[in-house]
Amino acid sequence: MQKTAPSKLEGVEIELPDFDELFDRIQQVSPLTKSAIEGRTGGFEEADANDSSGLKWTNIESNKKKLVHQIDKIDDFQGLGAPIVRFRSSMKGPCSGTRFAHYIMDLQERGKWDPQIGQVEEKYPIVDLDTANICMGFGKYGDCSRLGIGYCQTKGTMGITSREQLTMCGIQDYASTGSTVIWGTEMEDWHNHLLPEGPRHTRAKSHIFCTTLVPTSEDSFDVEYVLQLEIGGKIPTWMTTPIVTETVKNLFRHAKKDFDSHGKGGEFDKFVAEKERQHNAFIDRHSILMTP
Repeated sequence: MQKTAPSKLEGVEIELPDFDELFDRIQQVSPLTKSAIEGRTGGFEEADANDSSGLKWTNIESNKKKLVHQIDKIDDFQGLGAPIVRFRSSMKGPCSGTRFAHYIMDLQERGKWDPQIGQVEEKYPIVDLDTANICMGFGKYGDCSRLGIGYCQTKGTMGITSREQLTMCGIQDYASTGSTVIWGTEMEDWHNHLLPEGPRHTRAKSHIFCTTLVPTSEDSFDVEYVLQLEIGGKIPTWMTTPIVTETVKNLFRHAKKDFDSHGKGGEFDKFVAEKERQHNAFIDRHSILMTP
């Protein structure tokens, strides 16, 4: 039986995915996500030691001295015509998953590292996150602190026309370890009525997306960013993969600069302090996963 949940836009019901199937797929391609879900905090070393997926990745880049120190891919993953690419970075600072998600989900912040972004909007946030947590099995995949359907549109450039996406995205928090999983999956074509009014653009599809942060100390964390993006149209993947790779590297450069400002009283500290205030005061919501 298909499960749905009302969005904050009156009359719009959000069709929820099979969360067991979704997180199983994500854990197959992201050992760090598997570690987060299982409550581990050993970073990449422990994640790889417990990786039982058996997938054969091809290494693109590997240099421990670089910010993004490892990039791997699998071509035509699951026969979907698009490669899946995995990026790894070890960073300094507090493990703030909400701040990292802000770089991706906020248009102004996204524009600082993604020159091609035209629009990012959470169009249909879920009304009651407790409903989502019930469907996820009461903490089986952490505490879902954000869930909704978002719209993304890129600008046209270098002969490539603009693209658009309609994606369900969520954030899973793991209070006992401080880990965070940010995830997304493309909505099926039968949800196209949820696209905004106006001219349509070539549809790109993120078959799998996740960004996982796992603390490795009080002031350091590992990040694994995994993306399988079908760009749409007739553009070959050998042309688009380098563009996607450089864009994701820009994200990590922006993140490093922001995290390096921690403790200096700037925007990073204000953002984290406000999120902590909201959490402590229960302004956002009373989670069913928290004990009295």
